[in-house]
Amino acid sequence: MGLVDEFLERLRVEEGASPLTVSAYRRDLRRLAAFLVSRRRSLETARPTDLAAHLAALHGAGLGPRSLARTLAAVRGLYRHARAAGRLGRDPAALLETPRLPRRLPRALSRADARALVEGVDGAEPRALRDRALLELLYGSGLRASELVGLTPGDLDLHGQFLVCRGKRDRQRLVPLGAQARRALVAYLERGRPALVGEAEPGAVFVNRRGRPLSRQGLWGIVRAHARRIGLARAFPHALRHSFASHLLEGGADLRSVQALLGHADIGTTEIYTHLPSEAVRRMYRRYHPRA
Repeated sequence: MGLVDEFLERLRVEEGASPLTVSAYRRDLRRLAAFLVSRRRSLETARPTDLAAHLAALHGAGLGPRSLARTLAAVRGLYRHARAAGRLGRDPAALLETPRLPRRLPRALSRADARALVEGVDGAEPRALRDRALLELLYGSGLRASELVGLTPGDLDLHGQFLVCRGKRDRQRLVPLGAQARRALVAYLERGRPALVGEAEPGAVFVNRRGRPLSRQGLWGIVRAHARRIGLARAFPHALRHSFASHLLEGGADLRSVQALLGHADIGTTEIYTHLPSEAVRRMYRRYHPRA
C-alpha cells in the first residue's frame, strides 16, 4: 500500500473521516505528487521549499483560502503519519504556515422567505410529498445536506418526535422533530415513499424518482428548483440550515443550545450567527437612533 493510501485508510478507519474528506484529501495529495514530479521529487523526498512552492502555485492559480487550508491539512496529516509510521525521519511540512481564512457571514433567508419556500410545495404527488418533507426537515431541524440524505428509516422516531443524525466525523446527535416536519414526514412515508421505492428497499429515507437514495447533488437541485419557482435567487440546502440557526437566536435561544442542535464541535463556529443583524436589533436601531 502506498503512503497516501495508507494515510487515507488510517484517516477513515481510526479517525472516522467522512468519505467526502477522504476524497478531497486524495485529490489534494495527488495534485501535490504531480507537482513534485515536475520538480524531480517525490512525496518521500520533498523538501519544505517544494511544499511551499506548491502552495504558492495553487494560490497563484486562484485557489481560495479555504481550499488552500484543506490542502495544507492533508499535506500535514500525510507527513505526520509518515513520520509516526517510521516511513520518514523528518517532517517537511512542520513549518508551513496556515493561510488566514476570511470569516464569512452565513446567508440566511428571512422568516417570510423561508416559510414561502417550505410551504410553497403542496400536493399529493409522491415527489411533492417528498420535497415538502425534506424542506421541512432542512428548515425545521437544521440538518446538513449530507445528514439529510444519509437518514435511514431507523433514524426516525415519529412518536417521540426526534431523529438520530450522523454529522461530521460520524458524530451522532439527537435532533428534535417539529410538528410541521413530523406531519410532512408521515405523509411522505405513508403515501409518497412507497410509490417511489416500489418493491425495492434502498435503506434511505429520501429517494429520487427512480427509488434510489437521493444524492447531495439531487437535494441541491430540488431546493434550487423550488426556490427559483418563487423567485428566490440565493436559496440552497445550507441556507435553510443557516436560517434555522439565525431564527432560533432571533427568538431568544441561547448559543449553547443552538450549538448542540447544529452539531458544532466548537462553539466558535456557532458564534458567527451572533454577527448577523437580527430583526430585533434592526427594530431597536430604527426606534432609538436619531439617524435611522
